[in-house]
Amino acid sequence: MPHVHTPEAEALLDQEFKVLDKGFVRLVDYMGSDERIVAAARVSYGQGTKTVRENEVLINYLMRHDHTSPLEQVVLTFHVKLPIFVARQWIRHRTARVNEISGRYSVMKDDFYLPAEETLRTQSTINKQGRAEEPVSPEAARRIVKELEAGQGEAYARYQTMLGEDLAREIARVGLPLSLYTEWYWQIDLHNLFHFLKLRLDAHAQWEIQQYARVMAQITRAVAPMAYAAFERYQLREVKFSQETVEWLRENVPRDRDLPLELRERLDVK
Repeated sequence: MPHVHTPEAEALLDQEFKVLDKGFVRLVDYMGSDERIVAAARVSYGQGTKTVRENEVLINYLMRHDHTSPLEQVVLTFHVKLPIFVARQWIRHRTARVNEISGRYSVMKDDFYLPAEETLRTQSTINKQGRAEEPVSPEAARRIVKELEAGQGEAYARYQTMLGEDLAREIARVGLPLSLYTEWYWQIDLHNLFHFLKLRLDAHAQWEIQQYARVMAQITRAVAPMAYAAFERYQLREVKFSQETVEWLRENVPRDRDLPLELRERLDVK
C-alpha cells in the first residue's frame, strides 16, 4: 500500500499548539491513517476493495473487540515542551520512544511553569494524589504564585552562579525545581496513544497533563478520524461491568428488549 497522506494532518505538521503558560505540542511526523488500519486488518486485500462505510464498520469492530494490532501500524511523532513534573507522570507510559533534552549536555533555559491563579485548589480529602474542587482564596492564590515565581528565580540564579564557577552542568542542575520546562520527541503507535489519552483525558488525571492530552487528542483525530471516533465510542466513554453486574443484568433485563449490540454480546443474548 502506498504512503498515506491525510490532508487534515498535513495541515497540522510543525504547528506549535500552546499548552499551559510556556509549553506546546507539535506534530513532527506521522505514518499511516485509517486506511493503514484497514489494510493491516484485511492484509490479503488491496486498497480500494471496500467502501468508506465498510471501513468504518471494520474499525468499530476492531475497537469494540480489542483487536489492537492493526492500530499499531499507525505511528505519530510529537515534539513536546512540558514541565518536568508533568514529564515524570507522562513517562509512566513506557510503550513509546522518547528522546529528551539533557541537562548534562545543555544549559537549561530560564523557563518555569507558573500555574494560573484560578487553577489553584486545596488538597482533596478523598483522593490523596489530587486536588479538590474547592479553590484557594484569591488573596492566597496571588501570594502562592508570587512565592513560586520567587523560588524559581532564586533557584535559577544559583544554577547560573554554579555554571559560572565552572561546576559540571550535571551537578549544577540538581537544584532546579520540578516546574522547570523540558522538551522531548515522543513517538508512539496509535493503540498505545489511545491508552495514554484514555487515562490522561480522565477527570481524575492531573489538570496540567489533561491540557496536553486534549491538544494531542485533536491532532490524533486529524490523523485517523474513524479510529478516533471509535476510540471515543468504545474506550474513552465506555462503562465497564463487573461479573456480578453482568449476572444481575442477565437475570433482570428482558430478553425481548431491543438492546445495543455491545450489551447483547456481554449478556450472550442472540
